[in-house]
Amino acid sequence: MADFSSSVSPSDSLLARLIQPDLTRHVESLSDDQFTQLLQQLTQEFQHYLRAIALINNDALETLLEQVLEAITLKVGQVLQAERTTIFLVDVEKAQLWSKVAQGDCFQANSEGDRTIEIRLPLNEGIAGYVATTGKSLNISDAYQHPLFNPSIDRQTGYRTRNILCMPIFDTQDQVVAIAQLLNKRGTQPFDPQDEAHFRNFAHSIGVILESCNSFYMAARNQRGATALLNATTLLAQSLDLEKTLQAVMDEARKLMRADRSTLFLLDRDRHELWSKVPTADRKQLLEIRIPMNRGIVGFVASTGQVVNVENAYEDPRFDPTTDRQTGYKTRTILSMPVFNSAGKLIGVTQLINKYQGSFTRSDEEFMQAFNTQAGIALENAQLFERVLLEKQYQKDILQSLSNAVISTDLQGNVVTINDAALALLGCPIGDTSAEADLWREHLLHRPVWEVIPIDNLQLRLQDSLQCGARHYVPEQSLEVGLLELPEHSPLDPTVSPALSLSPRLTHALVVGDRQTPDQYLLWNDPATPLTPVAAGLGVVPSIRPIEHSVNLTVNPLTNPDGKVLGGLVVLEDISQEKRMKATMYRYMTPGVAERVMALGDDALMVGERKDVTILFSDIRGYTSLTEKMEAADVVTLLNDYFETMVEAVFTYEGTLDKFIGDALMAVFGAPLPLPNHPWMAVQSALDMRRRLKEFNEHRRLANQPIIRIGIGISSGEVVSGNIGSQKRMDYTVIGDGVDISARLEGVTKEYGCDIILSEYTYKLCRDQVWVRELDRIRVKGKTIPINIYELIGDRTQPLPPETAAFLNHYAAGRTAYNHLRFYEALQHFERAQDIKPGDRAVQVHLERAREFLLTPPAENWDGAHTMTTK
Repeated sequence: MADFSSSVSPSDSLLARLIQPDLTRHVESLSDDQFTQLLQQLTQEFQHYLRAIALINNDALETLLEQVLEAITLKVGQVLQAERTTIFLVDVEKAQLWSKVAQGDCFQANSEGDRTIEIRLPLNEGIAGYVATTGKSLNISDAYQHPLFNPSIDRQTGYRTRNILCMPIFDTQDQVVAIAQLLNKRGTQPFDPQDEAHFRNFAHSIGVILESCNSFYMAARNQRGATALLNATTLLAQSLDLEKTLQAVMDEARKLMRADRSTLFLLDRDRHELWSKVPTADRKQLLEIRIPMNRGIVGFVASTGQVVNVENAYEDPRFDPTTDRQTGYKTRTILSMPVFNSAGKLIGVTQLINKYQGSFTRSDEEFMQAFNTQAGIALENAQLFERVLLEKQYQKDILQSLSNAVISTDLQGNVVTINDAALALLGCPIGDTSAEADLWREHLLHRPVWEVIPIDNLQLRLQDSLQCGARHYVPEQSLEVGLLELPEHSPLDPTVSPALSLSPRLTHALVVGDRQTPDQYLLWNDPATPLTPVAAGLGVVPSIRPIEHSVNLTVNPLTNPDGKVLGGLVVLEDISQEKRMKATMYRYMTPGVAERVMALGDDALMVGERKDVTILFSDIRGYTSLTEKMEAADVVTLLNDYFETMVEAVFTYEGTLDKFIGDALMAVFGAPLPLPNHPWMAVQSALDMRRRLKEFNEHRRLANQPIIRIGIGISSGEVVSGNIGSQKRMDYTVIGDGVDISARLEGVTKEYGCDIILSEYTYKLCRDQVWVRELDRIRVKGKTIPINIYELIGDRTQPLPPETAAFLNHYAAGRTAYNHLRFYEALQHFERAQDIKPGDRAVQVHLERAREFLLTPPAENWDGAHTMTTK
């Protein structure tokens, strides 16, 4: 018979011994006294368990455990007569030793009046790390002589460490759970073996206590986690209010994690931002904050989908302190994790800030993962519900305020509904009141739609939709109707217009030209009510204003969810203004570019943008002297013929004609549409202008007319593009340094006697495709930064003639000597270049400068640049 009266060890409790096979047989054989004793022992054990459960459910458990550790630390220091004592717990997960209890005078009270501070040390460094990793104690009589001692801490605190006793503390599995570090034994003697033996007498008990504390803490943590998750699930099932629900869920997470703040950032993909509402430092109001998706820690999590656990926010380069500055808050520790929907798409980021005790752990991450799963469900459901409501409102708004004309029909093609936009398209004056529109509807409803909307083949297309479910889209259809303006106080004779006589309040009526009888209209397009220009009985001539529209026609069937056709839908998109705009744009760019710009929408040219482009300026040389003796008509003809061929050169290489300025032309390459190779396209356009000018002058020479010479300046850079001007007149243009420099370079061509000059910004982007001569380094008028300028010789598809190559080599050598202040050598090279091309203006300019510098050398800080004094 089993003896249940003997004492039981913690690892072999009475309950554990009872949970054995044949328990009933053993109990059955007990005497009454033995059974009574068994019940008393079971009662005692269950009372122990109940106290443990009560301890687990106690919110002050963490504080209690800290107090136990603090008391043990204090007593160990007293017993072993140490000036300072610290017990470091082993954090295996983070490979650290940490403590929040430091007994002694080394730490002053913090802002909350707490005399403790959290200390964290690497697990594999220093004296404490050695003891923690090896399980061996260290008794150091002279700290400064030991290789593992770090004296920098003494220098920081002003304390002098003499001797150290560092002892491991083991759990019941013989694993190091903590180490005790004692500094400076009181008196003159260091710690001795007796001190070590004395500590070992109670080290085992301390280990059991610490192991039990950790077990209690984890059990309490799991208990709180289960409760918090249950509360979160309950909250999610109670409401679809997105903001309130998620705030409640995050509050549960904050309580569980013992964090000061919890925030859920929602992802705004349209604006590429994360946004949330956080309390100010005084918690009196909520402040909406928005963070770019690529900024800060939450931005990093949103961009990568990775978990970020930060122990010191201000030491992490990803941390953005902007929000702290806005709210007056101080962030220390952060746990930031992604939130995904059921499809695995990131929809938000949760962030916990400032854990009350220590930093966030791997266990915290696991609990937050569960919370984030619940938050993802709540967010997805709430967003879905919100989208349903928005879609419902959206459909309602569409029906009320569509800008396109929309007409629905029954299966016979008769008009069932017609919106205000359709009435306005037909000419109905849609004003502040709906009376006129209601009267028009009375005349148009229940009529065949092809009678209301006189568009060719509309009847055939609608019948095809109604009978076969076909869909039709026909662009650029012509809609021609007329608007009859009725004279006031002159009712129509009912015999002439019975339809109008039924609606005396009408001010306007729809008329359509009779295709059978010229000069006759059909009132409401009804053959039974013809109307001539002078209606009998009116006494006046009615005013009929023609209305013409270009529309895109769409004809679709209206079906139920099973696909059965219930009626038809006719949609008319008025593109009259678009056609006019397109015709205008064709004057400034090629039809292909214009079509692509139009496809970008109405705001494509309205919104200001910064773009990298190349600007081309061209101007006629000696225009005033050329035209002063010409008749005005001849001047206009000359300019029109000249610009006709020059603009074609711009359009050929996808340039945009920005403006004409008298005899000058400005073109942009790379706006309004981006052009990846805009420098090369501008250069090719300039070469084409040179070729076209040659042909243009040949015709003028044959006609015994003076030839034209032009100058072209080209520069690349960032500009601001958009519609610029006043409310009465706005034009699409670009502004910026690139524009100013290219305009100045066009003028510089006169100084150097060449026709095309590139700035260094353009040349660098297409240097492998062109032959150039580096003309000079100049400061254009109005600028302080010098630039290199280049004469465009040609493109590299054609080899240079030997004579030209020799000329360019001598010129380049002369420029090199010139820039290095070797002016005599420069003169020799420029003279050789002049022998090859005697009339070259750039060579002459450099010869004059070099001779002048030989007589009067430039200043010591001369940078080789020439400052232009004219535009």
